[in-house]
Amino acid sequence: MLFPSTPIQFGTDGWRGVIAADFTFARVHQVATLATQVLAKHYSHLAEQNLIIVGYDRRFLAEEFAQTAAEAVQASGFDVYLAETYAPTPAISWAAKTQSALGAFVLTASHNPAEYLGLKVKGAFGGSVTRELTAEIEERLGQPQPPSPSLPGKLEMFNPWDSYLAALGSKVDIPRIQSAIAQEKLGIFADVMHGTAAGGLSRLLGEGVIEINRDRDPLFGGNPPEPLPSYISDLFREMKQAKQENQYPLRVGLVFDGDSDRVAAVDGDGNFLSSQVLIPILIAHLVNHHGFTGEVVKTVSGSDLIPLVAQQYQQPVHETAIGYKYIAERMLNTQVLLGGEESGGIGYGTHIPERDALLSALYAIEAAVFAEKDLGTLYGELQNQVGFHSAYDRVDLPLANEQAKERVQTVLNTEPPAQIAQRGVKHCQTIDGYKFRLEDDSWLLVRFSGTEPLLRLYCESANEQQVKAILNWAKEWASGL
Repeated sequence: MLFPSTPIQFGTDGWRGVIAADFTFARVHQVATLATQVLAKHYSHLAEQNLIIVGYDRRFLAEEFAQTAAEAVQASGFDVYLAETYAPTPAISWAAKTQSALGAFVLTASHNPAEYLGLKVKGAFGGSVTRELTAEIEERLGQPQPPSPSLPGKLEMFNPWDSYLAALGSKVDIPRIQSAIAQEKLGIFADVMHGTAAGGLSRLLGEGVIEINRDRDPLFGGNPPEPLPSYISDLFREMKQAKQENQYPLRVGLVFDGDSDRVAAVDGDGNFLSSQVLIPILIAHLVNHHGFTGEVVKTVSGSDLIPLVAQQYQQPVHETAIGYKYIAERMLNTQVLLGGEESGGIGYGTHIPERDALLSALYAIEAAVFAEKDLGTLYGELQNQVGFHSAYDRVDLPLANEQAKERVQTVLNTEPPAQIAQRGVKHCQTIDGYKFRLEDDSWLLVRFSGTEPLLRLYCESANEQQVKAILNWAKEWASGL
């Protein structure tokens, strides 16, 4: 039986597909060739070399697909630096910027399930390219291609870690963190989810870091490598044991997705801290202890606490659609303190316009060490300062088929609900998806995934019970259409 491939389409960050069905060597060669042309067209004025950087994660056949992409670049007459080992996506973006390259390709499916692989396209500035550029790549798929140049480019291997880690280490007080570890005042537990963050914190901070799931496992232990509570039982177990044994006055748990551009945390009491929690903590830390200023950029799915904390620290706020490329665009044109999204991607105006989980982890550790307080305590203090307490959750609802998606889309366009979970709808924002603001100031965001056949449901309300009630209503509503 033949299984037809789905069309090559770029989502919120890259093109992704099921290995061997959608994501094949021939297709990767084709996309890399076309993407090289587009990068050369748009970024030659920024680059000092006709060079493309190629990196990869730890998925099945990732090295082989990266080699194919590199060969496509080379055959197009461009030079290519190919990573000699796996590395975080932000490390490859960093290399594109510091090597004055045209851009970079990262062979990764990020947080998607194990059967997926993907290709992310990064610009010369060190971040995700715009939707307009990926649309141009898609348009070229059906057009006749010019013949390859007679003289191929050069291919060289490079170490993607050294320069990147040196840059991260310069941004935080490494000796102070190491001293807290050495004195057993601080315990760091890092679940790298079998992904590219493996070894990162240990290289920076020493062997005192307790890394979990650091071996390469292309099946990721049977779960998607996404920093969500249901997938990090090993980290919860380690943190619970450390609490029971009263190890370390400060305990910081961290979790990284498959390509280390998303982060979450666990506090000393074992509570999961999403980026919705971390972003307010990081705003306060960067202003108070580093003296940084600038715009706080959030996506429409970001917590209402984020603008309140930004206002508390006298920093402006800008809201974008979901997808870090929109934050990156803002960072290229505005002085930004921090840009973040609810799914775990956080980046900084003093770095590259790219979400960076290792840097976020370092700042979170530094915040706890400087304050000598648990991350959960810091979050509670910020809530009290601004007088806002809430709960948040997200549910991904699989869609049976394209017809089911069309039915939901049609109802949202023509007959959106006027009441949700017995709460009236005050208004609906449509920057990205449909964000219903309810009469009690709870909100529900309904949008389709850009990379998977899923309906994403996001909710923030006064407490966990109300969040659960609203999300349950949304699931029943969508499933009943």
